Amino acid sequence: MKRTIKHMEHNYLQKSLDMVETVFTEYDCAAEGRLVRALAEEIRSKRFYLPELELIVVDESDEVIGYVMFSRFHLNGKYEDELLLLSPVAVKTAVQRRHISKELIEYGFARAKELGFKAVIVEGNPQNYRARGFVTAADHGILPGKSVKLPAIECLMVKELEEGALEYINGEVEYTDYETLS
Repeated sequence: MKRTIKHMEHNYLQKSLDMVETVFTEYDCAAEGRLVRALAEEIRSKRFYLPELELIVVDESDEVIGYVMFSRFHLNGKYEDELLLLSPVAVKTAVQRRHISKELIEYGFARAKELGFKAVIVEGNPQNYRARGFVTAADHGILPGKSVKLPAIECLMVKELEEGALEYINGEVEYTDYETLS
C-alpha cells in the first residue's frame, strides 16, 4: 500500500475528522468518537493550533488513513513556545499495526524540532508511546493537575526534542483551556 504524509489541507479537514471519530468509536464507543472529534475541532479554533503540525497520511486512493495533531501547550502559563501536546492520534482500524502512526509521529517530531519546539507531552497508553521515546512525565517534574484524570501516573508522558529540555520544563498539566475536556 502506497501512503503519503501531508500537512493538513482544506479538502482533508472534514475527512480527517470523520476518520478520527470513526476510529475512536470503533475502539471505544460513539461518545468517545464524538469527544475526540470535538477536541480536534476545538484545538483548530484556538491560538494553540499549528496548521503545519496537523498531519495526515493518505493512501493511493487519497483516503485519509492516519492522523496526528501537535499543538502548543503550556504548563502554568509557561513554555507555550517550547512545549507541544500530541493529541489526537488515529489510524484507520483496518490498517493499524502497519507503522502508520510511527511514521506520522516521527515526521511530526522532526518538523516540530525544525520549528524550535523542545518537548512533546502526550496522555495515553505507555505501551503505545514508549517506543517513540516518551517517558513518564512525573519523573521530570511534569505532573497531572486537577483537570487531568489518569488511570495511572505513567499515562502522562513527555519526550525531549532537544537534549536537556526537560531539565527546565516542569509544572502541572491542566486542560482548563479546553471546554471539550472539562
